[in-house]
Amino acid sequence: MPGCPPDAYPSNKHSPKRQTHGSRMGRVGEKLGIDFVISTGDNFYENGLKGVHDQAFEESFTDIYTAQSLQKPWYLVLGNHDYRGNALAQLSPVLRKIDSRFICMRSFIVNAEIVDFFFVDTTPFQKKYWTHPGKHQYDWRGVVPRGKYIANLLKDLDEAMEKSTAMWKIVVGHHTMRSVSDHGDTKELLKLLLPVLKENGVDFYINGHDHCLEHISSRDSPIQYFTSGGGSKAWRGVFQPNKDKLRFFYDGQGFMSLQLNQEQAQFTFYDVSGNSLYQWSSSKTGSSQPSTYLDDEE
Repeated sequence: MPGCPPDAYPSNKHSPKRQTHGSRMGRVGEKLGIDFVISTGDNFYENGLKGVHDQAFEESFTDIYTAQSLQKPWYLVLGNHDYRGNALAQLSPVLRKIDSRFICMRSFIVNAEIVDFFFVDTTPFQKKYWTHPGKHQYDWRGVVPRGKYIANLLKDLDEAMEKSTAMWKIVVGHHTMRSVSDHGDTKELLKLLLPVLKENGVDFYINGHDHCLEHISSRDSPIQYFTSGGGSKAWRGVFQPNKDKLRFFYDGQGFMSLQLNQEQAQFTFYDVSGNSLYQWSSSKTGSSQPSTYLDDEE
């Protein structure tokens, strides 16, 4: 039963909000008895890590998520803010020696018996980071040339999904596929990545990037989109509907949990205090239960 935290908080170990957030996640993790944690990227603001010995690693990760229930493997993808620093540092085995929980790779698979999680490196997909980086510099080592990198990634992903025999298939990436918040839909992912997901019967796409919590249902496939990016700089005040069905939107801070068994997947969104905001479940019989709002009077 994995829990999905939001994008990481800024690197400031004295931030009471960050410490409270880690504490609330810990309480939920203890209640659920989680097996591991997933991070949807932008692990270190504003510009990733400077190197493997950057103090931000301990200040924003080790010293924050101290609850006993969170002493489990953390599977992380890179976000665009991570690419603005030393991206290779986050991929280095040195960090695992500092904190063995930290498992970060570009694209990889986590097999949890009934479910396969396919982690996808989505930052290279967005052309604007390459053509209009502005004042930012991106660490493209190991990624260039972009076209070949993306083609190989999609080929490997397609082959891995075809071989998967797991009951559930879940894709995790940093960038939004569908979103009604600030960043909105990511056209490159809709064009290049989404067809691979549809062809291989993916159940859920989980992302960060937009600093909110949301659940959107595809109108032309069974895919459900979940954004868990409410770790910092929330309350953007942006709402821009798209063509798919919006089931839940919370323009604030929080995190998400996912409980899975052979027959059912249950998602729960929590606010920063750990209060349950919304639950949704889907069964493998092909039917899904109606959305359930909790604590909607608060």
